[in-house]
Amino acid sequence: MRTPIVGLHHITAIASDPQRNLDFYTQVLGLRFVKRTVNFDDPETYHFYFGDDVGTPGTILTFFPWPGTPKGRRGAGETIATAFSIPVGSMSHWRERLTDKEVSTEENVYFGGTHLSFNDPDGMVIELVEHEEAHVVSVPRFADVPAKYAIQGFFGTTLLEQSLTRTDALLGIMGYRKLSEEGNRTRYEPEGDARGRFVDVVVDKNVQTGRMGAGTVHHIAFRASDDSAQVDWQQELGRYVSVTPVQDRTYFHSIYFREPGGVLFEIATDAPGFLIDETAESLGEALRIPEWFEPQRKLIEARVQPITLHKAKSEATKESEAVL
Repeated sequence: MRTPIVGLHHITAIASDPQRNLDFYTQVLGLRFVKRTVNFDDPETYHFYFGDDVGTPGTILTFFPWPGTPKGRRGAGETIATAFSIPVGSMSHWRERLTDKEVSTEENVYFGGTHLSFNDPDGMVIELVEHEEAHVVSVPRFADVPAKYAIQGFFGTTLLEQSLTRTDALLGIMGYRKLSEEGNRTRYEPEGDARGRFVDVVVDKNVQTGRMGAGTVHHIAFRASDDSAQVDWQQELGRYVSVTPVQDRTYFHSIYFREPGGVLFEIATDAPGFLIDETAESLGEALRIPEWFEPQRKLIEARVQPITLHKAKSEATKESEAVL
């Protein structure tokens, strides 16, 4: 019996300016800069990872920040919203915080829950949703967001499709069940209570096809508990779609495939994780590259744009200093 997929592992998007992207997700949203590495398929450019304090699966938003890349266009076959879970009772705090940071917001209600929606600097749609999570949150240590309001990881993601039928069938094969329907939006969830378990599919048969670029999502990754579970899913999904061989991404192993509507899916393993080459205290502070690129390190460091990680003092650090 296959080990169930329990939710999202990470989401990867495209940005146009590394420093601006870094500042927004650490200083505005209060996420931890978990890893600065390179795009394994384009090693002269960065790959950034943001998440909770230690990069727990289900909390990780990653970016390919390609300087000067043209703006993309959201459309069919694209992920059109990335939703984070926030603690129940924290919505007013986030409204005020985003306003103070000069980030415009709007509110939408889906399936009885309010989604606080806004754009990141490249126009990518981010949503915050109050949700009672079953798992303890590892609060980022260098964020000025009070722990009681800190982002808890993903709530879910929204796909835009021209038709639902074949996407619905593939999600069913992946263990996702239809939870609810509201207008042209259908919500799915898998077994369990993991973070990032909700997938919404919005259908618009007349929408144009999306175009990759800054502000768009490149792919979404689902969780495999280990390598064996991933291979089981590779074999099962290979009966319906074209699936890649396993790719070594250092911090996890990956397989990729396109769902019938065009969205690029990945299944990524939980292990080995982000602590294999850095301590929890120093995550994100140095450029980490896979061993096969180490001979090119000097060239890579000369090509990537210099960045500065601004580390805020956490609520706990401020309290500790006040006692001293």
